[in-house]
Amino acid sequence: MNPPFAIENWGRTSYADAWERQRAYVDDIISGDRTPTLVFTEHHPVLTLGANFHPENLLQSAEKLAAAGIEVIRTDRGGDVTYHGPGQLVVYPLFPLAWVNRDIHRWLRELEQIAIDTAAEFGISARRFPPHTGAWIRDEKFTAIGVKVRRWVSFHGMAINCQVNLDHFATIVPCGIQEFGVTNLSENAGRVIAISDVQPVVAACFKRTFASNAV
Repeated sequence: MNPPFAIENWGRTSYADAWERQRAYVDDIISGDRTPTLVFTEHHPVLTLGANFHPENLLQSAEKLAAAGIEVIRTDRGGDVTYHGPGQLVVYPLFPLAWVNRDIHRWLRELEQIAIDTAAEFGISARRFPPHTGAWIRDEKFTAIGVKVRRWVSFHGMAINCQVNLDHFATIVPCGIQEFGVTNLSENAGRVIAISDVQPVVAACFKRTFASNAV
């Protein structure tokens, strides 16, 4: 069965451009002028400050971050602060939440499960780690999740660390969680796992999860 959504690869994008494009797509999905769309992208280095951002979780000044080539953007997704950059697969499922009975908690759990199933395809055991949202390998997060919902269509989504520069996470308290660190799929597999390896696996997981849904 063909999935009831389109799949697009936007390549490497600036966060601001991808955010603006998402919002335009969501408007079209709400109006019925666009099929729900699963978007893959990779961002230039950026720290995004979510709706629950706490300033103490940003550990360097904007000036110092800019000198290091890292942009800082306040965004409207949920969560605190996170990092996006090369080597991280960013996944934006622009989907109607009618597919999960308008249950946002279920939606977040579905995204977590897709990340867990993706890791399993590379021989890595991952898990949920309540009460923290995201997907974890032992006590380190490899997938951050944050969404925004407008008229029951979700945007933003998930960021899967494939072979991202983990040093950049030292500029923040990732997602506001001080006690635990972050990790890469590559680090845990003992080999390079590139975005190009992970993207088709994530797409297949979304198809298995949502292929029976009607637009």
